[in-house]
Amino acid sequence: MSTTDAKQPLAGKIAVVAGATRGAGRGIATMLGAAGATVICTGRSVRGNPATAGRPETIEETAALVTAAGGVGVAIRVDHTIADEVRALFERVERDFNRLDILVNDIWGGDELTEWGRPFWKLDPAKGLRMQELAVQTHILTARFGAPLMVRQKSGLIIEITDGMHLDYRGNLFYDLAKISAIRLAYAMASELRRHNVVALALTPGFLRSEAMLDGFGVTEANWRDVAAKNPDFAESETPAYVGRAVVALATDPNVAIKAGKVCSSWTLAREYGFKDIDGRQPDWGAYFQRMVNDILDRGGPSNSYEELRVWSRYEQVRHDPQNADETARLAAALAKSGVPILP
Repeated sequence: MSTTDAKQPLAGKIAVVAGATRGAGRGIATMLGAAGATVICTGRSVRGNPATAGRPETIEETAALVTAAGGVGVAIRVDHTIADEVRALFERVERDFNRLDILVNDIWGGDELTEWGRPFWKLDPAKGLRMQELAVQTHILTARFGAPLMVRQKSGLIIEITDGMHLDYRGNLFYDLAKISAIRLAYAMASELRRHNVVALALTPGFLRSEAMLDGFGVTEANWRDVAAKNPDFAESETPAYVGRAVVALATDPNVAIKAGKVCSSWTLAREYGFKDIDGRQPDWGAYFQRMVNDILDRGGPSNSYEELRVWSRYEQVRHDPQNADETARLAAALAKSGVPILP
């Protein structure tokens, strides 16, 4: 293999990153570009007409970042809730490139619709159902019209971006339903795609240090550690490039089929493949979450609803694993002490 090939292992590959405007989608698109891929960046926010209130990012900017990184960036405006637009996207991919090697489903748009801290019977159903349209229906349509190109060529990788690796509750019914749906979509698609040599899997980042997250904390990528000193969660955060490098690692793994139907994470893949974040760190959200829950238990158990949810989440993650019997018992005892009913 030549030096150029080693530096750009995805040269000649065609990727579609659906939802590439910002956050994980932008990081994934850029890292695919750095690996040499041609990346079609889709979304609704275009120059002069942003689709998300208060956010300036556009798909043209993302495509330019892809090209600057060493790939070829192509921006195509697509509303992935509209079947005809999604169909037209992949007709164009077929016409212009005659193949599709990587499809990343990162369409979201649910931040403004998530009503944190309210039980499901007090949620606005219109907001919740709109979230399913944006974050689930779009993924179904995109995979539906993208997969035939891969089936035809008997190769390809479909990655569903989600939040979390387990069935533990994510704190809001509609948010939880959207993120679990992405995992189930990957599992179901993998079952039908196996015979066609096409791999589908789900992938989660950890605490993502996205553009919106940085703005929310009033910092930039240059000084984010100023907040990390006060917020332990933020201290374990990762840039969008980290999950982008996870996608590149998967796309260049000749044995990726063993992961079909599974849920992967940026931190577990970083350990497996040896990549790091662009700041040289190797954040591990899973290990951090476990340490944080252990700290709560060491203090005598949860002291508020936020800590109860985290202890409950960890309990749901481990309770079916016999190897974690001792930890499960300790978590159950802490929850019982706080008056939280335990499911059988």
